[in-house]
Amino acid sequence: MSQTSLSDYLLVALNGMWLGAADVVPCVSGGTIAFIVGIYEELLDSIKSINFTNLKLLFSGKLVAFWKAINGSFLFSLVLGIAISIFSLAKLITWLLENQPVLVWSFFFGLVMASTWIVAKEVKGWNWKTVLCFIAGAVGAYFITAATPVQQYTVLPLWYVFVAAMIAICAMILPGISGSFILVLLGAYEYIMTAVKNLNVWVILVFVCGAFFGVTSFARVLSFALKRYRDITLAVLSGFMLGSLNKVWPWKDVFTGQNHLPDQLVWQGILLIIIGFGLVWSLERLSSKSEKQEA
Repeated sequence: MSQTSLSDYLLVALNGMWLGAADVVPCVSGGTIAFIVGIYEELLDSIKSINFTNLKLLFSGKLVAFWKAINGSFLFSLVLGIAISIFSLAKLITWLLENQPVLVWSFFFGLVMASTWIVAKEVKGWNWKTVLCFIAGAVGAYFITAATPVQQYTVLPLWYVFVAAMIAICAMILPGISGSFILVLLGAYEYIMTAVKNLNVWVILVFVCGAFFGVTSFARVLSFALKRYRDITLAVLSGFMLGSLNKVWPWKDVFTGQNHLPDQLVWQGILLIIIGFGLVWSLERLSSKSEKQEA
């Protein structure tokens, strides 16, 4: 996609805000949002283009050539949107999760459920291989999201922040697996969120460096898989999303975190599940219509 106008950049920034909002919430994947709004493969290709060859253009002073080579306008607009969302929504989403968890998780449950359907229908040929990969993805995501989080640490060494960022960012670009939840499993989520809210520059800088190293490496793997084994990769990704529904089920025991049948705010929760599903469906329709017009 070539960005040629201010409205194009604003749209990408808006999509970035969606990604940022998703990445703030444990269990909701920014990769899921990227897939919904139709920028997933461009995102992977753009990240993949930040390589040694193109970095030589930067260090030799060929800034314009470097910017074009890495699809800089797209990446800058997207990162700007993500940053705006993270820094502006971190406190709000934290408050909502603490005070209205059923309603928040209901909305995201509908969102992820619709996303699973959207990615699954991108698989052109369902056969025993794709079905097996779908099941493997679902089972893998279920066990990851069912894992018991470790104790959240209030102080962490910077090297651990770097490694945690490197691992979490790989999950963030995987639809269905939340990078925030990986941080929870690593005991780093609370520490990182506190650093963001308090603008702890050193922690944020180390985290960004770790995330940059992780995402530029992992994007190459995903991009290769999508180009060479598209149906199998999409089957695994849609399976990931299905398996992750376990973690975003709205009705949980307050003390154990175990899922149970709806027992409060039932109709409100169901309504928000429908709204979340409908929102994703609408975005997918708009994205499809836009692609047809461009073609």
